[in-house]
Amino acid sequence: MKKRFLHLILPGAALVLEMLPYGAVCNFARPAEDGSIGYFRQTYAYFDLTPFGYANFAPLITAILTCAVLAMLAGYCVTGKTGLATAARNTLWVCAAFSFGPLVFGLRYYSVVGFLISAALAAELIVLYAGMKKQKNTGEE
Repeated sequence: MKKRFLHLILPGAALVLEMLPYGAVCNFARPAEDGSIGYFRQTYAYFDLTPFGYANFAPLITAILTCAVLAMLAGYCVTGKTGLATAARNTLWVCAAFSFGPLVFGLRYYSVVGFLISAALAAELIVLYAGMKKQKNTGEE
């Protein structure tokens, strides 16, 4: 049972990184005095609605799905029901896919913290797959 609680570490780390104001990126244009256009980069937390308002939907959706995954994995850790782990695994697929969503706009809209969030979610997906496969092979509940 104690090993199941290890499934909460990576999504918990991703959630903490999503709360930091360095993950979601918006690039704004500013006209210079010579008539050229300069861009400045501003970062926000994944839960902030500002990037969502500028059509960067992926960070907020990723943050909400991470909370859902964390709740499902907490339920799995307490009860041991494999149905919750399966639901968390399927939701993690969607969550990991949405975490790479800012790359659609270009590499300038992706940050190092965003990459760490994506890596944590993908790693948890791999760990969950391996744990469920081991549990299925050994016949544990």
